[in-house]
Amino acid sequence: MKVNLENVAVVLHEPHFPENIGAAARAAKNMGVKRLIVVNPRDCDLTRILKMATHTAEDVVAEMEVYDELEDALAPFSHIVGTTARTGSHRQTVRSPRRLAEDLIPITQENLTAILFGTETRGLTNGELKYCHSLVTIPTADFSSLNLAQAVMIMLYEIFLAGNAESKAFVPRLATAREMEGMYGNLRDTLSRINFINPENPEYWMVGVRRFFNRIGLRAREVKIIRGICRQVDWYCRQKADSERTAPSKEG
Repeated sequence: MKVNLENVAVVLHEPHFPENIGAAARAAKNMGVKRLIVVNPRDCDLTRILKMATHTAEDVVAEMEVYDELEDALAPFSHIVGTTARTGSHRQTVRSPRRLAEDLIPITQENLTAILFGTETRGLTNGELKYCHSLVTIPTADFSSLNLAQAVMIMLYEIFLAGNAESKAFVPRLATAREMEGMYGNLRDTLSRINFINPENPEYWMVGVRRFFNRIGLRAREVKIIRGICRQVDWYCRQKADSERTAPSKEG
């Protein structure tokens, strides 16, 4: 069993140079990936894109999707891989491209999977990585910065080669990013209401919650259950608040 390339997409977030978009399209075509998504590009000059893509990858460019917002671009995907050269306490455990590619074999059989690349100058911020279920770092020697198209080629090369005929693993259809973000919104509001997280800065406290659920990998049905629990907690809190407001005073 190999990675199902039909379910894999390359997502370039805020690329600065159209030549990098074109070269990424060519790399995707080389490795059998047909879907290229570009989010808020600084320059989307089609002539310059096609010059680097060459006629071989014209079909990838022709079908390229362009979005203004990263959340909208990632909404249909059930598994999102973030690429990063940096590590830290706010970034989850990272895998190598080869290990990541092996992990994707069962996931991609039933789930749309995005490989997310950041801008050429700063990569992906912590705020952008919050959407990711896993992180990957391309190992280098003394200089960790790679050209965007080079990074795309290395990642897709490992994904293209990944396969394990003995693998019996199965990953069912997981919740999409759109479904997950709806659940996180409900959780944020509910956890703030019951003072489990600080309502002054809820997104900071939600980082750990996001990591927990992203690591598990929830199905759409399970997301609905959690959202239903949140609605019931909110209903109970409103009922309790209304009851306290209407209760007769004990004074006098």
